Amino acid sequence: MIGRKNMGRASPLLLVLLALGFFFAAYNLLTLVIQYKDSSTGLGSGISDSVTGMPANFRKSGKSNLKFHVALTATDAPYSQWQCRIMYYWYKKMKSMPGSDMGKFTRVLHSGKGDHLMDEIPTFVVDPLPEGLDQGYIVLNRPWAFVQWLEKATIEEEYILMAEPDHIFANPLPNLAHGDNPAGFPFFYIKPTEHEKIVRKFYPEEKGPVTDVDPIGNSPVIIKKTLLEEIAPTWVNVSLRMKDDLETDKAFGWVLEMYAYAVASALHGVRHILRKDFMLQPPWDLEVGKRFIIHFTYGCDYNMKGELTYGKIGEWRFDKRSHLSGPPPKNLTLPPPGVPESVVRLVKMVNEATANIPGWDSLNSG
Repeated sequence: MIGRKNMGRASPLLLVLLALGFFFAAYNLLTLVIQYKDSSTGLGSGISDSVTGMPANFRKSGKSNLKFHVALTATDAPYSQWQCRIMYYWYKKMKSMPGSDMGKFTRVLHSGKGDHLMDEIPTFVVDPLPEGLDQGYIVLNRPWAFVQWLEKATIEEEYILMAEPDHIFANPLPNLAHGDNPAGFPFFYIKPTEHEKIVRKFYPEEKGPVTDVDPIGNSPVIIKKTLLEEIAPTWVNVSLRMKDDLETDKAFGWVLEMYAYAVASALHGVRHILRKDFMLQPPWDLEVGKRFIIHFTYGCDYNMKGELTYGKIGEWRFDKRSHLSGPPPKNLTLPPPGVPESVVRLVKMVNEATANIPGWDSLNSG
């Protein structure tokens, strides 16, 4: 068993290093934007347009219609806290709407101790990885957090949605999984077949073709609890092995843990239904439409003509990384005319949440 280590408050130097890390991560992902354009246009509302991949062994057993538990991993850093508060606000609003299969909610807090949001958001505290094991890549705590939560918590629902703090529910989310076939979102930058040499270090040939490794991360994924209980320990081990391998660490960078989940799932023979309507990512996806989750991981920068300024700070901007040390203010300025509906909708949803969450401006007082 991995031992318990408490995680202290971030120092100013750590915040600077985090900011630099976020900058380089965003820059690296921006280099892939051109490839994303083709995959993010023309999304239809029907299932034939929304499903891009179906497991070969998919059993047409009908829609499950079973409640799923919403779980996200988080830290006690202010940057994580304000995102969790907004996410939980929209969960509560969408949970009881027609078409929703959402069950209960848990913030899996991997800081080793509680924080001042314990009474506001349903929270289960778990330990972080032992000091130094994550090598500064804090996302490695995610699979270890899920292992502990699954072992120790009482989870009533048969299915689990693995989510993240920077997710906002834009529409009521049904259970997209079908029986033992979980549902995932196909990320344009997760390309196992283009990294076959590296993937084979962790997914040997006798296990099957590299195409059996889905182009996904762990989130968003709706999966049977029993399947996740099998996959999660493997996900921890593969993540740590990948991080320890210099070639793999260099190739996968900030999405290493996502590749680790994809490989771990394949090692257990689990294939995902790939749903491109599961999520949208402004500013590259232009409209919300019938998609379910807004993922605000990218900075949205525009000039006052409503033109996107690629990789350059805009005259108008919304970027979560502008608020590393505390929450954004209430009533953010709306984007200028011409900015895509997805970005406008995102800012309006943030504004609604911050206007209605009690004590928003006093987040750091706890």
